[in-house]
Amino acid sequence: MATSAIDRTRRMLSLVTYLRERPGARVDEVARAFGVTEDELISDLSVLPMCGTSFRGGDLLDIDTDGEHIWWHNANAVGDGTGQPLRLAADEATALLVAARAVATLPGLREGDRNALLRATAKLEAAAGEAAGASARLAVTFESEGGVFADVDRAITERRRLRIRYYSPGRDELTDREIDPIRLFAVGHTYVEAWCHRSEARRTFRLDRVARIELLDTPAEPPAVEPRDLSEGLVQPSPGDPEAVIEVGPGGRWVAEYYPHDSAEELPDGGLRVTLRASDPAILRRLALRLGGDGRIVAPQELADSARDAARAALERYETPDALPGAAGGEAD
Repeated sequence: MATSAIDRTRRMLSLVTYLRERPGARVDEVARAFGVTEDELISDLSVLPMCGTSFRGGDLLDIDTDGEHIWWHNANAVGDGTGQPLRLAADEATALLVAARAVATLPGLREGDRNALLRATAKLEAAAGEAAGASARLAVTFESEGGVFADVDRAITERRRLRIRYYSPGRDELTDREIDPIRLFAVGHTYVEAWCHRSEARRTFRLDRVARIELLDTPAEPPAVEPRDLSEGLVQPSPGDPEAVIEVGPGGRWVAEYYPHDSAEELPDGGLRVTLRASDPAILRRLALRLGGDGRIVAPQELADSARDAARAALERYETPDALPGAAGGEAD
């Protein structure tokens, strides 16, 4: 099951404490305790040896597994009173101070968290000494998605409902919705999975398409739904979705690499005939527009006609033929 970077970080921090107290723990028992598959646990274990109090010898976590048990050979490296005092280089102190000040400005950050962060920043400034001076001359600003992320993260933590204005590119419209957020995750972009009261169904929203967000006092009570497995990507067609056939030239072969498909048949000109499925025809219309001269929808005919109409409507927005994207054989988005 795919999880967000935040979820995985929290799990791995807990995993360190769990393993330290259970030498030789069984892989299957640890996976069951953390609610993950054994493969996900092994993936976490492959990352932990790159973590530690420093990159000096002996300070990195020396953890390995034989597939059945997990062995931690230097568990005392993170024990109380052990290890060398942490020392930051000037560039490390500068990076931490700049990042801490930037995060403290995020809208939606809980006041208690903001105050704790400011106190930690002040202590770091005192410890950094002269190195703190350089950080005062640097500043970082976040795109609007950062504020949306903070509000969504707070809503999940406090189990509160959100009111959002959301842009749907498939319909080219803004809609107002109330959602009960379930989790944040990243697949190329950052998304929130939530129960949408407008649709009365589970929906996924891309954070950079949220035009406005408001944290409500209404408690969030999403139905108990099994989190989607996103290990194969965000778009995962089901066998019951309508089938479509797209023919692409050599310049469109990337379609078979990025889109789940049932089959990809080689064509004499070096292209492919790709058979795939999509629950929403708009996905395939957008794909056809993106391909431009490098591909076309072959079947079903009504989908091919609607893609052609969409392309014609897009072209009509341009005032002169010279302004047409792809007029010289280029790609049209």
